[in-house]
Amino acid sequence: MRSARETGGLWRAAATLALTAALGCLHVIALKSQLFTAARGAADASGSDPVVSYETFYFEQKIDHFGFLEDGTFKQRYLVADKHWRPGGGGPILFYTGNEGDITWFCNNTGFMWEVAEELGAMLVFAEHRYYGESLPFGQDSYSDSKHLNYLTSEQALADFAVLIRELKGTTPGAQLSPVIAVGGSYGGMLSAWMRMKYPNVVVGALAASAPIWQFPGMVPCGDFYKIVTQDFARSGFNCDVNIRRSWKAVDNVSSTDHGLQWLSEEFSLCSPLKKKEDTAAGFKAWLQETWVNLAMVDYPYQANFLQPLPPWPIQVVCKYLGFESAVDDYELLHGVAQAAKVYYNYTGNTPCLNTSQTATGSLGFLGWYYQACTEMVMPMCTDGIQDMFERQDWNFQAFSDECFTLFGIRPRADWARTVYGGTDIASHSNIIFSNGGLDPWSGGGVTRNITDSLVAIVIPDGAHHLDLRYNNDHDPPSVRAARAMEVEYFKEWIAAAKKAP
Repeated sequence: MRSARETGGLWRAAATLALTAALGCLHVIALKSQLFTAARGAADASGSDPVVSYETFYFEQKIDHFGFLEDGTFKQRYLVADKHWRPGGGGPILFYTGNEGDITWFCNNTGFMWEVAEELGAMLVFAEHRYYGESLPFGQDSYSDSKHLNYLTSEQALADFAVLIRELKGTTPGAQLSPVIAVGGSYGGMLSAWMRMKYPNVVVGALAASAPIWQFPGMVPCGDFYKIVTQDFARSGFNCDVNIRRSWKAVDNVSSTDHGLQWLSEEFSLCSPLKKKEDTAAGFKAWLQETWVNLAMVDYPYQANFLQPLPPWPIQVVCKYLGFESAVDDYELLHGVAQAAKVYYNYTGNTPCLNTSQTATGSLGFLGWYYQACTEMVMPMCTDGIQDMFERQDWNFQAFSDECFTLFGIRPRADWARTVYGGTDIASHSNIIFSNGGLDPWSGGGVTRNITDSLVAIVIPDGAHHLDLRYNNDHDPPSVRAARAMEVEYFKEWIAAAKKAP
């Protein structure tokens, strides 16, 4: 009989192995695409972002808020910056609803909150999401098996935030009258919106940036995400999307021989050479597809270090290598694709080889998000190869469910998000800003029109993924500057209304 620790190690290894084997399928690629990327990365590559100062605290949080059998607790990490806070006079608390990753990463890059804190006299709180960063309900055993992962849900995370806010207001001198506004981007933006919906007694409003709360079964077409990715490339250079669409067949042709596999490995400077044709289908093409998706999310107008160090408008730079006419041969086309991929992976020139098993920063909680996507965060995605630049793959819920069962021994609840959060029927709620960038593929599942006078949509035509949450930059388009100003005005309205409330 093996110890629990040994068994947990084997389980994690098996899950990782199964995940790697499954990556050739769009359903699991979708899992990786769903690992959102909210306001993250270290400071900008230009080094222009200021150094932020905060205190780190830990709150004894219940493992299970909704049952009574599991009575254990864990230490939830949260960060506080109160330099500009005006206590006693109703100075607000801007509360960041943490995403699927280390909370310090989000804290250091949600520049919008830091820049409006003085104007609003606000305390800033960044709360870490359970099972990510240091907030592990079962310590090193938190990911040991599905039994320990059972408490990794958005509902439990929202309850964590609600309990923490009530504790802060009840124990921090001068905070009792401070209205709380939830702020988040991507999955964190979904949480901020749901926080206002589920706990309107705790937060007076929410800013949900790039929050695809409608990217669930039956709410939006499954192909919208990849259509927007394709549109980003089509607008950024001659034949750019066309040649990416052609490249998949070119990869198949070149990889059909041992010589071709060696050429691909050398041309793309791969750390692990491709050994057989199956490698290109199972891993290499999935890696390329995810690369183009990530570029669409971080197509910022200035040099930034987000998922990778990148130049301004990186898709325009990528497309300079892909402007071929239709007569281009496979090898010339793939040489251009390799150069384009290296813009993403080696813009600094310091990367000795490209690792096809890693496309983003290590600060993200990959395994935790896979589990969430395999339980309640079921977000259908599909491609048709016509309206998008990818190979055709239909959404197949049963196949997705089978992959989740292979990974975790559990099956997803396809309609749970609609049941618990209301789907598109949310008009009874109030005081939520939904901001979306026109370049962001996640906008396809976001709220991009006003629903009521207080459920408002702000669309940033030239914005990528939650650009409005990032620090101000001289190269910001006017649309994002206007969006931030409008968001602050809504904040002021909510704060004033809270002060008048009995």
